[in-house]
Parts: sequence; structure tokens; C-alpha cells
Amino acid sequence: MKYVLVIGDGMADTRLPELEGKTPLESLTLQAFDSVAGCQLGRVQTVPEGLAPGSDTAILSIFGNDPRVCYTGRSVLEAAGMGVALPEGSLSLRVNLCAVRPEGSGLAIHSHNGGNIHGEEALTLMRDLTEDAAFSRAMAAAGLHIHMTDTFRHIGVMQSDARDLAAVQLTEPHNVLGQVIDAHLPQMLRETDDAAARKLAADIRALMLHSYEVLQNHPVNQCRMAAGKLPANMIWPWGAATAMKLENFAHKYRKRGTVVSAVPLVWGIAALGGLKTPHVEGANGDLDTNYEGKVACALAALLQDGDDFAAVHVEAPDEMAHAGDLEKKCEAIRRVNDRVVAPLLKTLSQSGEDFRLLLLSDHPTLMTTRTHDGAPVPYAIYDSRTVAQAEAAGQPAPARKYSEGEAEGTPLLSDGSKLMALLFEQP
Repeated sequence: MKYVLVIGDGMADTRLPELEGKTPLESLTLQAFDSVAGCQLGRVQTVPEGLAPGSDTAILSIFGNDPRVCYTGRSVLEAAGMGVALPEGSLSLRVNLCAVRPEGSGLAIHSHNGGNIHGEEALTLMRDLTEDAAFSRAMAAAGLHIHMTDTFRHIGVMQSDARDLAAVQLTEPHNVLGQVIDAHLPQMLRETDDAAARKLAADIRALMLHSYEVLQNHPVNQCRMAAGKLPANMIWPWGAATAMKLENFAHKYRKRGTVVSAVPLVWGIAALGGLKTPHVEGANGDLDTNYEGKVACALAALLQDGDDFAAVHVEAPDEMAHAGDLEKKCEAIRRVNDRVVAPLLKTLSQSGEDFRLLLLSDHPTLMTTRTHDGAPVPYAIYDSRTVAQAEAAGQPAPARKYSEGEAEGTPLLSDGSKLMALLFEQP
């Protein structure tokens, strides 16, 4: 038996007037999704009540971890995904390249990903920023080192003795798009005797504002603006975390596996659980990601390398929702259906292997707010044995709409960390 997990990041949504009162999943024709839902459809609470909704808490749950027990913060997962270890007395930070623009007497954030900057432009901006003499001195004084990537996502490691991280406001940039940043810059949320925490907030705030001075007129950003693109002109550290340990996936479920993604967060969750994390050329977390390459990698792990389990994570629906682009979010969902789930079902069915495939959105990402939501999401499980039994009886393969509305009347799995055991048919 082979097992497959497909996560369409942020696919779930609320009903929208632009779609005649339907959600994107309800409005689209998604035959492969519906084939999966025909076997089994339900609802699952991937984000435990009381925790902030996000891919970190949700995907930890989906992979069988209880975030209420293990979670220390998002960035340490991304650090693990990039092979960055945390030295003693340090914490990790996710460092975005964002786009901000003057508005009134302040600055407003227009893009959490610097207008989707990637490649050499992203590397050049971060390299020149960290090599700027004054900024470099400020980073050293703050105890910050930034591990760069060729995307808008970077990892910071900061020497700090801060104990009361919960007292420090480090806002997720994708949650405050379109807003003036003053109220969302690092500051203390309450009084604390933790002087190191106060220094942490002050240092990060100063570095953010300093980065804007260095980057706003950088040649890369001048070229981007001349081409009608947003500038990537401010770093935005967030998601402070200390070291995290996860239970070994193979020991827990007795399954060996591979996780295919384009984002460090997912690589980190997989790596900390002992799963393989191959990087696929052209997989970039955006709408034009290499869908076929990711599917081929997962199939090779299952059918050639002997793995029991493979996961394919697609970031694009979430990114399109954060960008506020409904048409592109719908297109991203279509591509998950057409270019991920459909070929997986076809190739695995032709292989002769029995298999089960779990499909879900990790959390809703709402077009109305351009942010994450913690509501339950629909999940579906395809079982090749169920389909084979129907075909042997001369019946059509079962199908049912994979959508929020269709799942509303189904039982709720209130603990998302039990979902993987459901896929594996384990108690």
C-alpha cells in the first residue's frame, strides 16, 4: 500500500459575492478533487483552538504533531528546512523582504513578499543590505546574522537572552497588508522585567527602519519600479522561536517517506520528523511553480525508491490569496487539481499498487481579509480499493464535490494531529 498527501496551501475560503455566493472550491470544476472526495469526505480542525492560524501550526498537525505541545515559533521550522541550527543562547527569525510605500506621514505595507521578488534580485538586495557598513554594524550590535536565499524568505539567527518572547510584538507581515506599519513594528505588548526582550524589540525595530533607508533607492528597486513592479525595500523579521523537537515520523507510523515542497517551513517540519526533503528545480512557491517536477519527484519516491509515503505541498493558492487576486487563486486551485492530483491518481492507478491519497487545504486563506483563518477545512481520502470494488460491481467510480459546503454536514475531526493515522488506517 502506498500513501500520498496533497496539501493545497490556503485553498479553503469563505463564500464570496464575486463567485455568486460560493467559495473558490465550490465554484470550480475540479474532477480529480471530486474523485478523491467520492471515497471519503470530512472536516478537520488543523489549527488547535487558541493558536494563531498559519501553515506552521496547521502543517505540524497534519504531520501528526500537536502544536500545543511542541510549537515554539515558526522560524525555527524554516531554519531547520534550510539546514540552519540554532546555537545555544540564540533564537531564529523569519526575515521577509517586503514592499512598503509612503502614505501620509508614515509607511504602508503593500506586499509581504516584496512584490514576489526572487532570484538574483532578491540575493543582490540582501547581500548589499548586509554589506552596507552602517547596517552591518547595527546587525552586529544586535547579534543578528541573516542566512540568505534567492526568494523573499530569509532566516535570521539572533543572539539573545530574552525569556519573555510573548511580550514582544513581532507581527506577521501578511496579516497587515495595506496598513500603515507604525502600529505593527516591534514593540512591547506589556510591561516586563526582561531587559533582553526589550532590547530585542528595539533592535529589530531599528534594523527594519534602517533597511528601508538602504534599500528604498537601490538600483534593483529603481529598475523594479520603472517596470511597474513593487520595490522590495524593507526587511521584516517575525516568528521568533527557540529550538523545537518533533517525534520521528517513521518510528511513529512505521512509514518511510518523502516530502516535496518549495518552502523552507515544510522542509523543516519534514526534516525534524526524519522525512526526506528533495528540492525540485523550478519549484518556487508561486503560481508558475514546477507542478510536474514535484509530482514526478513524489512518484519516483513511491514507485522507484520504495517509500511508503509521499507528500506534495503547493504554496500557490495561499500566495495568490495574500496578494488579493481571486482569479489567480482560482487558477492555482485548478492547477493543483489538473497538474498534481489528476496525474497522481492516473499514474498510481496504472502502477497496480493499492494506494490511499489524502487531499486538503492546511487552513483557509480568506480573500476578504487576505489573511489566514482557523476554521475547519474539508479533507478527502481516495482509496484505490474502494474504486476497484465499484468498478468490479459495474458501478461508476464514486465522486462527490470537494468543497466547504459539501463537507459541512460531515463529522468534524477536532484534532488535526489524528489525520495522518486516519490516512494510514491506524488507531
